[in-house]
Amino acid sequence: MIKDLALKQAVGYHRALGTSITLQIFGTTDDFLINESKDLIDHYEDLLTVNREHSEVMDVNDAAGDHAVQVSSGTYDLIKLAVKESRENFGFNALIGPVVKLWQIGFKGAHVPGDDQIKEKMKLIDPYNVELNDHNQSVFLTKKGMELDLGGIAKGWIADRIRDLWRAYGVTSGIINLGGNVLLVGNSAKRENGKWSIGVQDPKEPRGENIATVMVSACSAVTSGTYERYLIVDGHKYHHLIDPRTGYPVKTELAGVTTFTKDSVEAEIECKRLFFAGKPIANWHDDPDRVGAVFVYDNGRVVYDNFAK
Repeated sequence: MIKDLALKQAVGYHRALGTSITLQIFGTTDDFLINESKDLIDHYEDLLTVNREHSEVMDVNDAAGDHAVQVSSGTYDLIKLAVKESRENFGFNALIGPVVKLWQIGFKGAHVPGDDQIKEKMKLIDPYNVELNDHNQSVFLTKKGMELDLGGIAKGWIADRIRDLWRAYGVTSGIINLGGNVLLVGNSAKRENGKWSIGVQDPKEPRGENIATVMVSACSAVTSGTYERYLIVDGHKYHHLIDPRTGYPVKTELAGVTTFTKDSVEAEIECKRLFFAGKPIANWHDDPDRVGAVFVYDNGRVVYDNFAK
């Protein structure tokens, strides 16, 4: 039965959200649901992107310092979550855009900005300067120049919505891979015990080369790391993960951390929490939705939190 399930699969490839997407549903060769999923991804990208002139999030940004903007319920719920987590001040900040754009790490024009420039942009990233109105589902950025960017959690949230769709159609086994943000649905079609085998990227090797592998039940896996986008100036390496508490790349000995949680949007958030902490957090995995995490350090050391080696 397991073998038959694994042999039959519908597979779809898509380009959206600035990345390459792969969708796999086991037990069927009908691509109806794959195509519905692609449409759903495009729909949410249209609402949430900041890489186009028009979207609901761009409407909010364009009105910064002027007026509130009413958005759809899905967009509002995601913005509300992003603002809530940003206010916890653990490292994730959905308003960090003005500082990130100052550095431009990973893009043309990347450079080390001056302290005064950073301090000026830091005035625009306070999440408490976002006013949310639950009744009207409206969002107001109170200072001109503020920018909301949901890129840090949008892929996870969209992956969860695709899983909702698949569950509604009775999918029992599948993989949603939004450019490295992986969400495993149901039991593995390849193993009798239903477990999935997930590799953790080796920071010093090409993409796809793993430094560790873990066996997990259905969950999401998300990685944050310093090894793909960085700038070297006068022998000093500046990676792209900016600490909103300082305006500079976070100081860490971590090369990357991969987080495994029940929901993909949670994996996105908790990955940032653990990355900025730089090490396992006491009692972090007491939450039953948090499956575990794998920390990989610059010196090659691997630390498993809540996983057996």
